[in-house]
Amino acid sequence: MTETPAARHYSEQQAGSLTSGDHLLLPDGERTAEIQRVELEPDDFGTPAVVLASLTGGGTIRIAAGSTVRVAHSVVHDVSLQDLMLEDEANENPASDAVTRLPAAAHPSRDEQRGAEPLEKQPPAAAEAAPAAPAVVVPPLPAIPPAVSGPSAEELARIPEPQGTPESVVAAAAEEHPDAVGVLLLADKLAKGINFKSGSCLKDLSDLAHELFITLKDPDGALAVADLLNVLPFDGNPGRWASVEASLALSSYICRQDRQDDRAEVYEKLLRTPESQETDPFKARMNAKVRQRSLNEPNLYDKEIFRSIDNSNHEAEREWRLLRLESLLFLRAHGGSETIGLGELQRRISNELEAVRA
Repeated sequence: MTETPAARHYSEQQAGSLTSGDHLLLPDGERTAEIQRVELEPDDFGTPAVVLASLTGGGTIRIAAGSTVRVAHSVVHDVSLQDLMLEDEANENPASDAVTRLPAAAHPSRDEQRGAEPLEKQPPAAAEAAPAAPAVVVPPLPAIPPAVSGPSAEELARIPEPQGTPESVVAAAAEEHPDAVGVLLLADKLAKGINFKSGSCLKDLSDLAHELFITLKDPDGALAVADLLNVLPFDGNPGRWASVEASLALSSYICRQDRQDDRAEVYEKLLRTPESQETDPFKARMNAKVRQRSLNEPNLYDKEIFRSIDNSNHEAEREWRLLRLESLLFLRAHGGSETIGLGELQRRISNELEAVRA
């Protein structure tokens, strides 16, 4: 069996399913190049946008994530046993290369030379000497991430119903801390009316819950306010969902610390429900890949914090540390990542809480 450079066929696949080792047909439509590494570049909303394919010979090809590209596969053609035997002779006797490289039709057959029987009547051992054609292996697509199911009605019942209207819940939390300026300012803004379709209103509620827990060490008041957000469904708006997400992560941590593990699991399920919203398998794979990368390489604002320390700007340092704390709480609610385990997360969260409360 032999393989010639021209003996190739092409299959079409989406750029997001490219893997290392694939032979990509280049934009000129004539040459192919082997892919050494594939990376995904998201847009500003976190959606996979561009596939960066690094080639073994150097250089990088940029492809839109949803584009269809052509990948070359080798096709092995059957040849006669006669050609195989001639090739074997060529390997044993290099001096005869010039002869054995001629097409099979240019050589007199063994039947004509020796008057032997036709090929099909030769002993079975000779026919078995021909190796079987290797199968063309097509790289499999990345696995579809498992679907994340939301909590059941029974699990949702673990979240207590609010005592009164949302405005009264906020007012009750503020009354417990009459000297806390930050709480009073947020409560005054929310007292005018809470609109759960307003992104700024959701942000104020999330900030109030964090202020109650982090600064005033009031986990009960923080949970009461956070639960106003925690039951809101994901509406596809990343801006509004960011506040709900932060509230769910905070609630999960408070309940874990208070050994309310069953209730914490509900918050964590609600946090992950947007991950199962995508029904397209390709987009689901890409989203899972981007999400795992963000979990493995979280933004913990190290440069900004160190710069604030160098400038002795304690207020700016505290603000950056609060953002770092939110990132760590999110990772904790997600069960950690491939790079930061739960034990290390718990230690870092404790350190940040101590730093921002100082």
